[in-house]
Amino acid sequence: MIKKPELKHAEAIAAICSKGWRQTVAGQLSEQFQRQNVEYWYNLDRVKEEIQSGGYHSVAMQAGQVIGVIGGAMTGQATGEVFVLYVDESARYKGAGKLLLEALTKDQKQQGASEQWVSVQAGNMLGIPFYEARGFHLRGKKVNLTETGESQVSLRYYREID
Repeated sequence: MIKKPELKHAEAIAAICSKGWRQTVAGQLSEQFQRQNVEYWYNLDRVKEEIQSGGYHSVAMQAGQVIGVIGGAMTGQATGEVFVLYVDESARYKGAGKLLLEALTKDQKQQGASEQWVSVQAGNMLGIPFYEARGFHLRGKKVNLTETGESQVSLRYYREID
């Protein structure tokens, strides 16, 4: 079941996002940076704020438990963006990610989006095939220097939505 997240889901969202993000950067970025990033983005207070502000769009529920989460927003008049999409590893490859993306995409289309973007960590072999299978195409890459002096490579994917 896909639904709007509630404050009671904050701990599960934080855990799923923290673990999922760490899995996407394992072996690429230092433990120090991973810890700092998780503490910044997925601390309980921030997750609660994001739930209240609508930053987290939907959660996937199974047997009363959160098994996945998606967040995104309109970043332009006709442009939607996926900011975060993680599914608990015990529930992957069973359709939750697809349903979450469909829910966000439907809302973004209703808000006037005709295109959708997502950034994926280079080497993320969970995310890249998922997005490519749903019509996203690589449009470029962005390299950021982290606070710990590491290069973080983000691939920018795009698709038209109608």
